[in-house]
Amino acid sequence: MHINTDLIEEPEYWNVRTPKEIEQVMKDFGISKDTAVIVYGEPSPAARVATTLLWAGVDEVHVLDGNLKAWTDMGYATSSSTEIAKPIDDVGVAVPANPEYIISLPEQIIEKQKDPNFKLVSIRSWDEFTGKVSGYSYIERVGEPKGAVWGRDEFDYVDDNGKIISIDEAQKIWNEWGVTKDNEISFYCGTGWRAAIPFLIAYQEGWTNVTLFDGGWYVWQMNPELPVQLGDPRENTNN
Repeated sequence: MHINTDLIEEPEYWNVRTPKEIEQVMKDFGISKDTAVIVYGEPSPAARVATTLLWAGVDEVHVLDGNLKAWTDMGYATSSSTEIAKPIDDVGVAVPANPEYIISLPEQIIEKQKDPNFKLVSIRSWDEFTGKVSGYSYIERVGEPKGAVWGRDEFDYVDDNGKIISIDEAQKIWNEWGVTKDNEISFYCGTGWRAAIPFLIAYQEGWTNVTLFDGGWYVWQMNPELPVQLGDPRENTNN
């Protein structure tokens, strides 16, 4: 089954929907735990959908690297007709089957930060990370969760052909801020889309120490009592 994420409408808010809602989406699209799913679209929404399906419990999920262009460049056929999914009644798994892939609440992040081996990695632009801009028209506050390190923006994970970089290239990015495979890592961005890309890179390599902090800065900044950092944390220790 192929899912074109370019055709999926934006939700009214940005967190992964409830298990009940995701299960219903799977039923509507005829996706069970045993369905092989190939997702294509722009990198961040495709990664977001793929991560959600893995979290839900689909055993085999792939992202078409390079999007539809990679498909057509290889000479494979396309169709202009609309394919209608055949709904199913049972997805064959209790959703979510893999709740450990996604962290939903800032309080969970704060608890994990008590462990010095934990790294909260921002997948946002430098101007977002240092608090110059929020990055979103609907988010007024600027800054990052206290203790976050920078993992660069989504564009650093995509090459000139629209394909995702290798784990070796990704590790070079993470090493810049002292993030290694030995750490427990949670990637986040503004609303959980961009951060799904590095999560999947590590997941594909079999890393079991990575999570997606769903909601990211959007959820964090809603609570004025949560600690926030501004500027370059390597230079400013008084945030």
